[in-house]
Amino acid sequence: METIATTVLAASGRSVLATVGFVLVGVALVGGLIWAFRLGAKIRSREPAPPRPEEQPRMPASGPVRESHGAREPNEMPQSQDGERLTPHELRTTGSRPSDDQSRPRWNPESGGSFGSGGPGAR
Repeated sequence: METIATTVLAASGRSVLATVGFVLVGVALVGGLIWAFRLGAKIRSREPAPPRPEEQPRMPASGPVRESHGAREPNEMPQSQDGERLTPHELRTTGSRPSDDQSRPRWNPESGGSFGSGGPGAR
């Protein structure tokens, strides 16, 4: 009988320790969350306020800016005079230039559309 009572007490002692451990871990987590919330509130209070409506950007008097469309051609790679390699400061600043022909290619109704579109294709 005593061994059963000892076993029950030992088992209940472990469960009490486990319960106390869980409670302590829970209190530590809640305390950490409260501390993090207060720290975030303190940091946010030091930040500048959002801009007022009169400080917001305005549209230019000329109206909204539109897209520009244009065809471009690649610049040819310049050749060095003495056969040496060109350095970056000897190259042009842009990789392309406006094309002389600014007409845009249009869709051809006899074409099949894009590759794999399932259209009938050219006849």
